[in-house]
Amino acid sequence: MRCAGRRMSVRTKRIPSHNSVHDTAYNVTEPWASKAAFPVVLSSFYLNMAATAFCLYYEWWWLLIPLALLSSHLMHAMLIAFHEAAHGSLRKNKWWNDFDGVLVGTISITPFTLYRALHQKHHINLASVKDVELWPFVDPRQPLWWRRLAAFLELNFSFFYSPYLFWRVFFQRPSPVVNPRVRRRIWWELVLTVVFWGALLGIVAYYEAWIWFLCLYFIPAFIAANMQSWRKYIEHVGLSGHTGPSATRSIIADTWAGRFVSLTLLHQPFHGVHHVKSSIPHDELPAYTELILLGEEGDTVPFPNYRSAFADLIKCLHDPRVGRQWTSAS
Repeated sequence: MRCAGRRMSVRTKRIPSHNSVHDTAYNVTEPWASKAAFPVVLSSFYLNMAATAFCLYYEWWWLLIPLALLSSHLMHAMLIAFHEAAHGSLRKNKWWNDFDGVLVGTISITPFTLYRALHQKHHINLASVKDVELWPFVDPRQPLWWRRLAAFLELNFSFFYSPYLFWRVFFQRPSPVVNPRVRRRIWWELVLTVVFWGALLGIVAYYEAWIWFLCLYFIPAFIAANMQSWRKYIEHVGLSGHTGPSATRSIIADTWAGRFVSLTLLHQPFHGVHHVKSSIPHDELPAYTELILLGEEGDTVPFPNYRSAFADLIKCLHDPRVGRQWTSAS
């Protein structure tokens, strides 16, 4: 496999001594700022929605594009919050944690319980043929034309493709989701989703408020879903490892702007740390960078920014694949 990220070549520390990326770059992210990240992102999202509605009402069209782009970034952060809720680490209160998860899942047409069940399997079976989140790129039996088409659909139409990716696993026979209690809850969340979307679209159609629906929700949500998929591909696609450090690209920002972006993304760029120990809450991930800075031969070296990680991904997209099983299949 030619594209496998930047790799360790010897069994040693990637970043030497005290003058490391961890010491010089990420200790400036204060714990209080990390803990405040989700409430600030959530408040910013609601304020941005109010500003968008205000501009729509007064027909200030020139402001809608930057507001839509900001809304897309904040919606992307909401999808990451959905991921954190699936790990039970978004809020300390379990009821509120699951409430947030069900709310975002209903709006994004992906039931929270279904996502949580399959995301656990993603962690257990990372980059293996059983990793349902990275299908079909983990399966050497899948032809190149289909993997390319799947990548095109997910990166450009993720709003529709990502729910399909989860629903296909739920409805397939046999399904890896076998617990009767879990399946019943997923069905109830599906009913909730259908009722919510039926009522919402009915109200929008009745009042002919399609422009409001497009500007306040659909356009930024469509972009946010694609951003989520691009980030997912940056994190995993093209790597040939099977562990958290070797099957994941992490970004340890080397600028204040990069650290700010990481903060607004609930430190999801520390994805290798998350895969080494998924129980670590998002606000504590920067404190555990040694889990990926100290590694073995074959581990992926963290990138200083998304730009360089994106460049590494682009080299792999002509033949999208993930996992060491491709090495033995070649």
